[in-house]
Amino acid sequence: MTVFGRIIKFALQDIFRNLGLSAMTVFILVLMLLSVNTLWSLDVVTREAVALTKDQVNMSLYLKSSTLDKEVVELTTFLHTVSEVTAVQVVDRAAVVESFKQRHQLSPDVIQALTELGGNPFGPTVVVKAKEPQDYEKIIAVLNVPEYTKLIESKSFDQHEEILGRIQTITNRVESVGLGLTAVFAVIAFLIIFNMIRVAIVTQRTEISIKRLVGANNWFIRGPYLIAAVIFTLVSIGITAVIVYSTVSWLDKYVGVLFQNGFSLTNYYASHMLYLFSLEAAAVLVLTVASSSLAMRRQLKV
Repeated sequence: MTVFGRIIKFALQDIFRNLGLSAMTVFILVLMLLSVNTLWSLDVVTREAVALTKDQVNMSLYLKSSTLDKEVVELTTFLHTVSEVTAVQVVDRAAVVESFKQRHQLSPDVIQALTELGGNPFGPTVVVKAKEPQDYEKIIAVLNVPEYTKLIESKSFDQHEEILGRIQTITNRVESVGLGLTAVFAVIAFLIIFNMIRVAIVTQRTEISIKRLVGANNWFIRGPYLIAAVIFTLVSIGITAVIVYSTVSWLDKYVGVLFQNGFSLTNYYASHMLYLFSLEAAAVLVLTVASSSLAMRRQLKV
């Protein structure tokens, strides 16, 4: 414990001797971690947006007014057997005409024309929901048989593929930029730590020589620099966690407007905190230890 305490003491001395470089190292590491968390948050929000958009996609089958109730039952029963279908809802004739009146309540000519018909010209509507947007094409193909085409007057398919495609395109572009920034910050952090350790070793050659003369082994000499790498990791992770939580708490009031299903970035980070920051801490530790070890391998030959 005495030896370990001395190693920590020497590590803190080295950090404060090069306080400017130490602060710059932590700053770059924090920027790198913020880039990673931005990408992570973007991926989470995108997946939630895509899932929400997919949930709103459906297909309406407008049946002819001459369709019998038993034919509607046969059609819905068949749709339930299609593996791509997750839900089937039947809107009866009365509900269809009421919906039509609601949509055209500001168009008296349309309402008057409907009244003059003296009856309900609409048939029932069957609303179909599939697992994935691309499954609707398969469902349409399955229904493209004389037995069902004679019942279906028209189909309405809310094609959200274009919206989903745009979301994915924007996400991919932002992720590419974010990955590039993360890589740049990682390289800068590596070089800063490498040069900081090298400068520290060069300026302490006399001290290192004295330590060797009095019997200090390589681990005692290398220890302070490795401990410094661990300190940089812990400090940068701590600062990043504070910034991330403050930011997502502020963003939640805007995210809540977009997602009406109660989605919260703060709750997501709270539930994934241990996994996410442990993974980031491990990555930063590997980066800092690797750069420190590489600098020590050459410079400690005294």
